[in-house]
Amino acid sequence: MKAMLAIFQFMTRIPVPESWTKDFDFNRFVEGIIWFPVVGLVVGAFATAVFYVTSQFFDSALAAAGYVLALALITGGFHLDGLADTCDGIFSARKREQMLEIMKDSRLGTNGGLALIFIILFRVLAVDHLAAIAGDMLWFYLIAAPVAGRSLLVLLMYRQTYARENGLGNVFIGKVTARQTVITLLMGAVLVASLGQITAIRAWAITLIFVFGYQRFIHKRLGGQTGDTLGAGNELFEVFFLLMLF
Repeated sequence: MKAMLAIFQFMTRIPVPESWTKDFDFNRFVEGIIWFPVVGLVVGAFATAVFYVTSQFFDSALAAAGYVLALALITGGFHLDGLADTCDGIFSARKREQMLEIMKDSRLGTNGGLALIFIILFRVLAVDHLAAIAGDMLWFYLIAAPVAGRSLLVLLMYRQTYARENGLGNVFIGKVTARQTVITLLMGAVLVASLGQITAIRAWAITLIFVFGYQRFIHKRLGGQTGDTLGAGNELFEVFFLLMLF
């Protein structure tokens, strides 16, 4: 239970009392990897509720924007920051060591800014389009997307190399066991299938292929994964999943 609460505390802005996790060592956070799909479920349900409320007063485009804003607020922009840093680094046309240094820089560069603009734009447009074609399944798809993204993140951790000497990502990358990987993927697949039925599980399977391509691309550029590339992966996997629902 402490592992689950620690993961919610780490990955969201949901208020978890410090006293509930104060005895849980940070180096044991990897034990909470199996709860990633549940984090996605809670985050997705919150954002979908915001979409529903917003859609009662405005059109689907504004409701879609509300959904995307809710995702950013409940996570504190955690993964968006990783996406921006990753794109600033890997698209800088520098050597590996310089890319990693750029990714550590807290300042936002052009590539990172463009990445944020387009990931938000594509997510809003994807949700707006689904609102027009998905009917009653829309609500389930919107909840399923964060579940799919977070469950597939385990593949960026299992048997992967950490590209830096130290950092937050080192808690997970290369530390996840085969058992944890299987449980996380199975839980994610079951939740996605339960929510979105055959269409969602098909989108999840196609996104799985995209994950392996992303994994290889990052490894080729950086020699391994970092906390930033995990955050970037989460954003990309969620949007790709939504697009595969069309």
